[in-house]
Amino acid sequence: MSDELQRIMAIDDPYLLLREVTTRLADAQQEVTELARLRRRVVQDLHAQGLSYAQIAAKAGLSRGRIHQIRHTGPAPEGAFLGRGAVTVATPLRRDDERGRTVVAVDDVSSGKRLEDLARSYGLDVTSEHVPVSGEIDLNRDGLVVVCGPRMSQEMWETYGQDPVLRWERAEDGPWTVVDRRTGTVYRSGQDSDPARPYDVGYIGRLSRPDGSGSLLAIAGIHTQGSLGVVQLLANDLNALWGQVGDRRFSTLVGVEYDPETSEPQSVELLCPCIGTTRRRRREGRPRVALR
Repeated sequence: MSDELQRIMAIDDPYLLLREVTTRLADAQQEVTELARLRRRVVQDLHAQGLSYAQIAAKAGLSRGRIHQIRHTGPAPEGAFLGRGAVTVATPLRRDDERGRTVVAVDDVSSGKRLEDLARSYGLDVTSEHVPVSGEIDLNRDGLVVVCGPRMSQEMWETYGQDPVLRWERAEDGPWTVVDRRTGTVYRSGQDSDPARPYDVGYIGRLSRPDGSGSLLAIAGIHTQGSLGVVQLLANDLNALWGQVGDRRFSTLVGVEYDPETSEPQSVELLCPCIGTTRRRRREGRPRVALR
């Protein structure tokens, strides 16, 4: 019996006991989920290295049937791309100056809801919140997925600013763009081109928290359709993206062709390689994830 369990069992106040047991059960379930995810990941990695289930079983002291079961059941390893145990999905509130009230963009709501559903499908506990109009948000928390561009939050502006390769900046004619510092390529939305077309650019990166004690997943589009495209990419090809970057820090850009009537993505593709956001690049070569 663990010390923590003994401590809880010794509580006399029934209401405190109920609260402590409920909290501990939630924490324990998260631990069980993440241990099962890690176990499946180890088996998958060993099998990918060429070991048979029988060989893995013999070395691990388990039956071949048990190894086969672990390989095909439980939470998928790629769910760790979004977080471990629990995630918080934050989407921005906007100010409607004409009506003098706070609103949410329909595309932001869709992006947030789809991210929440995706995280739950991988066995993660999910909560949601909004980035207020002021842009103030505490980024020094585990499991944060923030759908918010740099112009809407000073905290996010500073976080995006740590990316050594992909830089958000305004073009001389006014619209926001993203610049690849390695190549000098300027990525801009089709909405801001002449003639305009239903095309946008989305950013996704795992970036360091301000306190340096962890990371957060940052998602933004030049316009809201770009964020929807990023979420579409994650929903359809998370396994491939996980295979490229794992849980390391990275950033990349996504090109999105969308339906001009509904904003729904029609095709999504990576525009550049997944780039390590530390000073040493971890990945080179052509983009390897593409949806059509």
